[in-house]
Amino acid sequence: MEIVLNNRKEKIPFDTISVAELIKYKNFTFKMLVTKINGNLVQKDKRDESFIKNGDEVMILHLIAGG
Repeated sequence: MEIVLNNRKEKIPFDTISVAELIKYKNFTFKMLVTKINGNLVQKDKRDESFIKNGDEVMILHLIAGG
């Protein structure tokens, strides 16, 4: 399937994948992540049940705080 991940087109070898599975597949290890599908926020506790479809725009962003 083809998706847009963080503004880059990507092919991933799945017909369907949850946000949580995509995080593992792409090896995002940072604890504080913001996730969106097509501009809609996906809460952390809903990542296992939020599925990505072909052509979706997905954002997985690291929250970083500093001073």
